[in-house]
Amino acid sequence: MKKYYTLILLMLPALTALAQANKTASKELAEKIKTDAYFPFVKNKALEVMKAGFNAGDGYREVWIRDYNTFIELAAQVNTKEVLKENLLVFFRMQGGDGNIIDGFTPAEKISKEEKDFSYSKLEPRYAGHKNTVETDQETSLVQSVYKYIKVTGDRSILNETIGGTTVAERLNWAMEFLINHRFNAKYGLIIGATTADWGDVQPEHGWGVDLDSNTHYAIDIYDNAMFIIALDNLIEMIPSSKQKWGPVKEAVAKNCRKHLWDNKQQKFIPHIYLNGSPFPADFDENKIYYFGGTAIAIEAGLLSREEVKTSLDEMVKRVKQAGAGSIGLTLYPPYPDGFFANKIMNPVYSYQNGGDWTWFGGRMVQQLIRYGFLDEAYEQIQPMVKRVKDNNGFYEWYSVDNKPRGSGTFRGEAGVLYTAIQMFEKLVQ
Repeated sequence: MKKYYTLILLMLPALTALAQANKTASKELAEKIKTDAYFPFVKNKALEVMKAGFNAGDGYREVWIRDYNTFIELAAQVNTKEVLKENLLVFFRMQGGDGNIIDGFTPAEKISKEEKDFSYSKLEPRYAGHKNTVETDQETSLVQSVYKYIKVTGDRSILNETIGGTTVAERLNWAMEFLINHRFNAKYGLIIGATTADWGDVQPEHGWGVDLDSNTHYAIDIYDNAMFIIALDNLIEMIPSSKQKWGPVKEAVAKNCRKHLWDNKQQKFIPHIYLNGSPFPADFDENKIYYFGGTAIAIEAGLLSREEVKTSLDEMVKRVKQAGAGSIGLTLYPPYPDGFFANKIMNPVYSYQNGGDWTWFGGRMVQQLIRYGFLDEAYEQIQPMVKRVKDNNGFYEWYSVDNKPRGSGTFRGEAGVLYTAIQMFEKLVQ
């Protein structure tokens, strides 16, 4: 009986969210949505940017899976399903011998002889692959991308595509097995990775900071595990026969996220559980830092109740005001002190993933607010995000604490999450 009671408790947040998803907008909000001056501009700009390619943005040459996962629905508006499918199949052709998935692929002829951190596959000779090994979201991002592809196109045939004698369905399962075999900590029952800032992909120990090595401080965080839960949920829906194998794993990881990562007293997720020590000074209280992005993904994974979602939003809004930032896309607050990361892009404070403001994740939080029925709050929080797209005539990778655009000016991840959020608003008033 206790086992089933625990399972019901784990399902309650998701069930509550589903109930709230049918909530309709008030007449006042419906009118705001219908007459919003920014929504048409952002949608049209997003379609324009998406027609130019699949790389993450003008500052990147690669097609990244963690980015593609957030703009594949937008890409479907201006591309055939065959084009979308082909991009996904490249990742499977370049899948590692242990089941791991690369971050991104680049035309092989664009790689110079001096660049060594690339992988190659006989199944896909056109491209060179790169994997940022400090992160643990590549495999889960691919599962989620295939799920979204099927949802948006209705084409389930991708699951039966055979690559190197193995179907895509089998390769999806293989990717999840890689995480269990190589990125899983039995003591906590959770997925591991390197220490990073929230959802980021830069470790603090040295220079570039994207590869696991002898300096790495292994840790457990909420972002990687929430992404895993979502991926398993998607996998089970795509391939019902996988439920027997992956259903109990998903339930256990969800339970362990609440047990080990959720600080019930402070109503927030702790930044890290360290497995071989922390890279930061012993007197540094990391739990004062609030992780915005990881919290948003945990909400998507159904880990918080509706009441906890509202509490999380209130905390985000409060900390955005304390920081003087532009939106709830703020990566984290307070930021790590200057010098805590060797990579200069993370310094000074409020730079890049160390307190930069990323619509890429803020937009996903807006989507979850809609999903959980916080419609007025969602509309309020998306306004600064769509406004700065219009003000800057583009989708920038991130924004400084004083709301100035930084990085790529055609960042498709931002375009994708905003496009999807606006579509969700528009469906409320159809």
